[in-house]
Amino acid sequence: MRSPEPPGFPSKRLLFTPGAAWRAVLPLLFLSVPAEADPVKVWATGAYSFSDELGGFRITGASGIGTKEDPLVIKEELNTATPVTLTIRATKPIEPFGKAGEVANGVMYMRIDVLNNSALPWVEFQFELQEILDQPSVFGDGLSFDQRNKTPDNIWSSNFADFDRRFEPYDRLLFKNGKIDPLKTATFDFLVTDYTPRWTFYIVQDPRIPTG
Repeated sequence: MRSPEPPGFPSKRLLFTPGAAWRAVLPLLFLSVPAEADPVKVWATGAYSFSDELGGFRITGASGIGTKEDPLVIKEELNTATPVTLTIRATKPIEPFGKAGEVANGVMYMRIDVLNNSALPWVEFQFELQEILDQPSVFGDGLSFDQRNKTPDNIWSSNFADFDRRFEPYDRLLFKNGKIDPLKTATFDFLVTDYTPRWTFYIVQDPRIPTG
């Protein structure tokens, strides 16, 4: 057991008695820790971690390695009908086109399961990639929703019939012609490719409510 003080440390050097010291420190503890702070949970799976640190939603699970057979599956609960941002970080060495799960290889088959806990129906749902937070991902940065594939067969949603991809002046994937009612869950499948992988990137998720 570690000694509470270094050997030979004389007790007469204490500026307060133990009781007085505790009474002095106790108010500071209540000031420094928010009474109802929501802890941020980081979920690690494959070669990446996923965080809800930017707020507005909660990650409830993560699994998979990022291959077509074993995609990265992120389970979320959105408590708002405004955009929220998922933070993704590489947790293993970056090696383009290396073995999925052992390195961050820049090829990520993803499935996002989203629970609508906003009390409003969503009639569209958009994902946007960003290499730098709050800045559009431009065509030449290598990060996209598989922009090299002109006829993708890996983009799908349980609740929306159609999708639209845009690569300029940002990388966006919009699911449309459908609906997610409150307290219902929708699934979205897509492929993210990054031919110049970075340690951190972001996916902005934007649920759309009826305008009429």
